[in-house]
Amino acid sequence: MNRTLYDQEHEDFRATVRKFLEAEIAPYMDEWEAAGIFPKQIYARCGDLGIAGLNVPEEYGGGGVSDYRFNSVVLEEVALTYTGLGALGLHANIVTPYFTRFADAEQKTRWLPGIAAGTTMCSIAMTEPGTGSDLSGIVTNAVRDGDDWILNGAKTFITGGINADLVVVACRTSSNEQDRRGGLSLLVVEDGMPGFSRGRKLDKLGTHSVDTAELFFEDVRVPAANMLGEEGRGFEYLTSNLVPERLSQSVSAVAAAQAALNAAVAYVKERKVFGKPVAAFQNTKFVLSECATDIAAGQALVDQAILAYNSDDLSVSDVAKVKLFVTEMAGRVVDKCLQLHGGYGYMREYPISRLYADIRLARIAAGSSEIMKTVIAKSLTL
Repeated sequence: MNRTLYDQEHEDFRATVRKFLEAEIAPYMDEWEAAGIFPKQIYARCGDLGIAGLNVPEEYGGGGVSDYRFNSVVLEEVALTYTGLGALGLHANIVTPYFTRFADAEQKTRWLPGIAAGTTMCSIAMTEPGTGSDLSGIVTNAVRDGDDWILNGAKTFITGGINADLVVVACRTSSNEQDRRGGLSLLVVEDGMPGFSRGRKLDKLGTHSVDTAELFFEDVRVPAANMLGEEGRGFEYLTSNLVPERLSQSVSAVAAAQAALNAAVAYVKERKVFGKPVAAFQNTKFVLSECATDIAAGQALVDQAILAYNSDDLSVSDVAKVKLFVTEMAGRVVDKCLQLHGGYGYMREYPISRLYADIRLARIAAGSSEIMKTVIAKSLTL
């Protein structure tokens, strides 16, 4: 089906992004995947192109874009070109909104220009060794001491944690046995602060060029001027920002499924078995037809969600439905497309192999499929 989501300005932007990815990223992806980290200097290049700070106001050097369709173009092209931009997606789509929405005037002046330029990379630290999707269980804590907060705790599975210059840390600044969600605040920890250290770069199943880290905070003295928003409202801020995070995961998942389909169609046309192309077999045609249909359904759902988000009308339960459907769908599609590659699909030199490993995270990141079902059930008053 023809998509009506994008206007010509989006397609012009897509052409620029694709040219950049094909010329400056694709030739080096294998190298960066092997290294397990994305070169930090490339983020500045993304800043030059306006990709790093799309949603940062123009007065701070950003693109001043509120239309999420530009963000989705970048996410789609990364998947469709079989490339990656490290932790840039998290920096631009997930963490930057915390600064544009909750930072005060002084903080915006101090941080947003670097964020837009890609020279100040951001990460967010929510997950702890004993706390995953249950944000109310966060135990990392901060105690007020004069004009500072003394921060102690540990975080894990932190995307972009190695390259980050600024880390938005979810921590407990007060406790209330009757309200576990209360008392959470957001503190911005800056690279180089005494007591802030990074543990090992975690060795993951997929997304190898996206650095993922353990972070440790031992009596880190964080200025009170580094608190984002109001004290004690951290849980509210975190949950409100889960909508764009889950939407980003959904956009990427559908694009990854389409990329897998593209790779499979090209492969089965060239690969011959029993004297004829794999594409000639009825099973191949049926499997790929199913994949194409699933992708079309998922794409329609995502496109509707993007428009709803642009209108500030995408609810937590609605984005949960979108993420649940499309990430589960993408997992099935990529698996089927790898199967059609046979043994070659298991080889890392083929794009389908990396897609297979990478897509598995989509059903966990930004809230697992089980959490999505819980959110949806609550919307049904169950």
